[in-house]
Amino acid sequence: MIHADLSDRQDSWREQLWTRRLTADTFEVARLPFFTHGICHRDVVTIDSNHLPTRVVRKSRHRTLRVALVVEHADREQIHELLRSKVVDVGLPHEWLQGTYLAVDLPPGTDESLFIKALEPLAEAGALHSEIDS
Repeated sequence: MIHADLSDRQDSWREQLWTRRLTADTFEVARLPFFTHGICHRDVVTIDSNHLPTRVVRKSRHRTLRVALVVEHADREQIHELLRSKVVDVGLPHEWLQGTYLAVDLPPGTDESLFIKALEPLAEAGALHSEIDS
């Protein structure tokens, strides 16, 4: 496991990135990053002596769709279930963090348009924010 430095967003904040060691200082990202921009599932990164990524040496061409729910607790559970069923229906690998943050893996060639279309009305209503990172 390595850590991504996110202190530019919040003081001393880091995200744990689950990885698979390839060489002494080269790792393949094995799980979906929730907050780290520019690093996606299966990207290969090098690290420094503090186990922080220094650069991406090989992009996997995977992208990450990130969704953050921003509604009241009762509505959040309904929207969580709706999103869970949508992502399962389209068969995309995904992970949840605290029931509020969703990271969806978009492997090369994935057409995410149906899932994005389902997010649009929720985003327009102010229930969530989403972004795609590559």
